[in-house]
Amino acid sequence: MSDDTTTMVELHGGPLDGQTVPVDIDDDPWTAIISDGCAHPGGRSVYAPDSTGRWVWERDVPWDAL
Repeated sequence: MSDDTTTMVELHGGPLDGQTVPVDIDDDPWTAIISDGCAHPGGRSVYAPDSTGRWVWERDVPWDAL
């Protein structure tokens, strides 16, 4: 599902470890995905690229925090 605006990335760490998901190509890349394993019921797990470009878990956020 990669095109000019999205790319597929593998997630590392957190509740979605090992999953591959589409993310928008952006100057400030990150993604927040609804996750059953999130620390906040109904919340999202936030992933962003580290300095090597590997997409790693940053934190969990409540559903209304975004």
